Amino acid sequence: MKSKILVDLERLKYPNSGIANVFRNLGKILDKSLDITLYIPKKETINFKNYKILIQKSLHKYFPFVYVNYKIIHVSHQLSSYFHFKFFHQKKVLTLHDLNFLHENLSDFKKAKTIININRNIKNADVIVCISDFVKKDFLKNINLFKIKTNPRVEVVHNGIDFPVMRINDFEQYRFLKNKKFILNIGVLYPKKNQLSILEMMKYIDDDVVLVSADINSSYEKKIVNCIKENNLEHRVHFFKCITEEEKVWLLQNCKALVHPSIAEGFGVPPIEAMFFGKPVFLSNLTSLPEIGGDLAFYFQNFDAIHMSEVYKEGMNRYEITAEEYSEKLEQRAKIFSTANMVEGYGKIYKSLLK
Repeated sequence: MKSKILVDLERLKYPNSGIANVFRNLGKILDKSLDITLYIPKKETINFKNYKILIQKSLHKYFPFVYVNYKIIHVSHQLSSYFHFKFFHQKKVLTLHDLNFLHENLSDFKKAKTIININRNIKNADVIVCISDFVKKDFLKNINLFKIKTNPRVEVVHNGIDFPVMRINDFEQYRFLKNKKFILNIGVLYPKKNQLSILEMMKYIDDDVVLVSADINSSYEKKIVNCIKENNLEHRVHFFKCITEEEKVWLLQNCKALVHPSIAEGFGVPPIEAMFFGKPVFLSNLTSLPEIGGDLAFYFQNFDAIHMSEVYKEGMNRYEITAEEYSEKLEQRAKIFSTANMVEGYGKIYKSLLK
């Protein structure tokens, strides 16, 4: 007899985010023999034809009986507004993406509020899935911050990337970049992503920078704009917002390198995508990023502009000596973080809870 599993993909309401891409891919190739239903926003149903669907409704926050018949509830984000209640016969899986708020410069009030919001999801979880070894260590180190009612298993399942088929498209809006050597950065324009340090580094290198963002913090954007004006970088910094997957692939294929000096990261999808295309990646040495880049990435030990420029120049020189061989190694490392491996990890957890 099949057992019912409800997988919460509510975060697809932010369709251009990295988390949405990861869990959209997860939902599409989960083991259907486990009788899985996907909980998704109505606008996403077009992407999941022939799948069992429960359409997300705000009322579900207050009427949990809509999911009473499921044996396993998988909440795919620690800040989900849904599935806080668990029935006695149910098992709950929670995916913990990060505790970044502990590493950011936030007020005590904001930190306390975030802890409360996470605890609503984590307090009754039977299995807590961390998306990296770093997140697991960070959670266990800070477990006393949460009022957990159960004695949960804590496991690691790395996020998985659905690597694209290699394709070359000519996008008119990007033609001006074809003959330029440009550095790429992909991520929300927030202080924790630290794009400002890239602009400061530009004083000491000749390359252009392309910043791709799905969301923007307005006060941080003002700092970015002021830095560009003060340093006369208007013709060297290029902004793109909410681009398509195909456009992202083009930028990854044509960039010189990816620079990702993030201060707080639970995983790190953009570096993996860049490595898949054989592009050198330059990362901060903080949180989960060394786990992603391994010994193939180049790391900033701090965010001093001169130091960053030296790491960048030395790294590019090292890469270019054996570019073809280095690119192949980068691609092979990226494939460790495949969607198939992620699906296998979650499948094992579901099956263990159904025994």
